[in-house]
Amino acid sequence: MNLTDAWEPPVARAAAGPTDRSDAVRPGSEAQEALPADHTQAILETTKAIGSLLKTSGCPFALVGSVAAYAHGIPVPLQHDTDFALRREDADTVVQLLEQQGVQIVAPAEDWLIKARAGGEDIDLIFALAGRPVTSELLDRAEPLPVDSVHMPVLAPTDMMTSRLAALSEHHCDFGALLPLARGLREKVDWDRVRRQTGDAPMSAAFLYLLELLDVIPVATPHERRDDDDTR
Repeated sequence: MNLTDAWEPPVARAAAGPTDRSDAVRPGSEAQEALPADHTQAILETTKAIGSLLKTSGCPFALVGSVAAYAHGIPVPLQHDTDFALRREDADTVVQLLEQQGVQIVAPAEDWLIKARAGGEDIDLIFALAGRPVTSELLDRAEPLPVDSVHMPVLAPTDMMTSRLAALSEHHCDFGALLPLARGLREKVDWDRVRRQTGDAPMSAAFLYLLELLDVIPVATPHERRDDDDTR
């Protein structure tokens, strides 16, 4: 029995509607509005199944994205997919394992991730976060956390904030989505390191300043604001 046949959570499937919802998660598609406001349980079931498989691969990995935030205790709705970070050199091993278990592999135009699909849900296997390659050091810092009932490595809070801020640009600058994450993780994040690694970018600097005004993080001293190349 392969992975696709093995689990079909009735609650999740009822929430998701039709099994084929590939168009529902594509930005700008007509079907996007049909996506439930909260698709949490269906995505959690997929995350647990794929995470369990990845643990058998022998390759380091970490859960990232919105499901990682959920694992850290941030009450975010899960709507689109589940994301895993892994090293590019491990891609062939991971893809072979997933295909053996009935997971559909999709070759996207981008060269920084592989897309997959199982149990009616989308999965992203990511080699670079905000243009920065996934490294062994990044994955070594991941924290083992329970995702529902399955423990797996989850991107560390400081790395999560760093990657989110590094992804900000003039064309993608949604502070509203970042605020709940920053508030929920603020005591777990090394904000000095976040500033050093992202604070020279205008959008990141603006968001960090907003956090200071909202008393989410302490006001930085001039020394802390200065970029430190040695930490990059």
